[in-house]
Amino acid sequence: MACLLTPMIKTNRTEGGPTQPNNTLVKKLYIKTYGCQMNVYDSERMAEVLSPLGFVATDTPADADMVILNTCHIRERAAEKVYSELGRLNKVRDKKIQNGDGGSILAVTGCVAQAEGEQILSRAPYVDMAFGPQTYHRLPQMIAEAARKDGQVLDTEFPIESKFDLLNVPRALNGASAFLTVQEGCDKFCTYCVVPYTRGAENSRPKADVMAEAAQLANCGAKEITLVGQNVNAYHGIDENGDACTLASLIKSVAEIDTVERIRYITSYPAEVDDDLIGAHRDIDKLMPYLHLPVQSGSDKILKAMNRRHSGAEYRRVAEKILATRPDMALSSDFIVGFPGETERDFEDTCDLVRDIGFVQSYSFVFSPRPGTPAALMENQIDEQVKSERLARLQKLLGQNTLSFNEKSIGKTMEVLLERKGKKPGQLVGRSPYMQAVVVQADDKLMNQIVSVKINNGYGNSLFGELSTNKNNERFCA
Repeated sequence: MACLLTPMIKTNRTEGGPTQPNNTLVKKLYIKTYGCQMNVYDSERMAEVLSPLGFVATDTPADADMVILNTCHIRERAAEKVYSELGRLNKVRDKKIQNGDGGSILAVTGCVAQAEGEQILSRAPYVDMAFGPQTYHRLPQMIAEAARKDGQVLDTEFPIESKFDLLNVPRALNGASAFLTVQEGCDKFCTYCVVPYTRGAENSRPKADVMAEAAQLANCGAKEITLVGQNVNAYHGIDENGDACTLASLIKSVAEIDTVERIRYITSYPAEVDDDLIGAHRDIDKLMPYLHLPVQSGSDKILKAMNRRHSGAEYRRVAEKILATRPDMALSSDFIVGFPGETERDFEDTCDLVRDIGFVQSYSFVFSPRPGTPAALMENQIDEQVKSERLARLQKLLGQNTLSFNEKSIGKTMEVLLERKGKKPGQLVGRSPYMQAVVVQADDKLMNQIVSVKINNGYGNSLFGELSTNKNNERFCA
């Protein structure tokens, strides 16, 4: 059940249909979210922006009066997958109309909408709205405009005002974990990435605004807060003295909220991991001993072609410093296989890095060109079969690392935040400090609680354990 920061508004049914107490007609909203944690955050905020208009969440598009696809441009053939989903949703809408249930608003947002908004409205003329991730605070105006025009609405301009300045609606919280966006945009211009074009330049929220939202989430029951940004360790929001606040300083302030027990942050840029941030992992117990630090490749030649601002050796030095400062830390990463010009030697450099660092979890993809990015126009594109073969080899190596790490967890007692029901009756599933999925037999009353679990079995994708009678307050040494 969602916990609202203002009193829950109950709906009641009248002769004119379901309404809220202010006589706003209740309408159903379905949002499908693709991609990163920032998109998850944005989807939650869109639902909150639309709540005063009478929209309540539904789990199926067939019931919805408005359907929003919140898209991501990172994965391969992202746009084509969006068009495929839009075609399916349009058929659902047509069936509703044929059954006399009325139509629905069909909207696309996120990075695909930002990059290809005009094409979406042209290629899929049944789409009512396409808008970028920086404009969703204007959703009520867009809906009104669509009704007035009885046509399509496109809003992909980067607004002068920050959307965060206008998002005064209360946050909602399902469970005990929450994402909190502190920074958006990117100034790095990696040659394969569309983010600088779809999210704009780096922009950090003022510290006071972030802390106010963190306090609201804590009051609503958040035990774990993940600070989110495209380059989160580039955070430099203005503090109460008018000075730039670092991510390390922000984490320290969030840790002072008593009821917040866990803090995470994602995604970091290796060249901007500074000593203060590393020291925060040493000094702040609430900051989890797990860091996602994308490297993309182990080859200096490929890293330079990607316009990454670090070499393989520099990445290793950052990792070594982190592990020396807090030995129980674990790292995860991202990898792109088959970047233009990648030789077998370049690929082996990546595999060597994986062996040296011992990443406990990772995400790996074959390179796929994104329209408008420099890498899409590079020569020496790699054959798809070669890409797939290299990806399989890398994923096997990464999987061995994960299995080894999980097996080393056997016999240890970990603090686990229980978040959902398992596949079998009586099972609950949670996350360890290292983001491992942990399955345990537990009463439902322990849902959204942090409990001590002794790990009995470790597999490639999960751990199995039993509740421990003694709460383990020692650091998680794996």
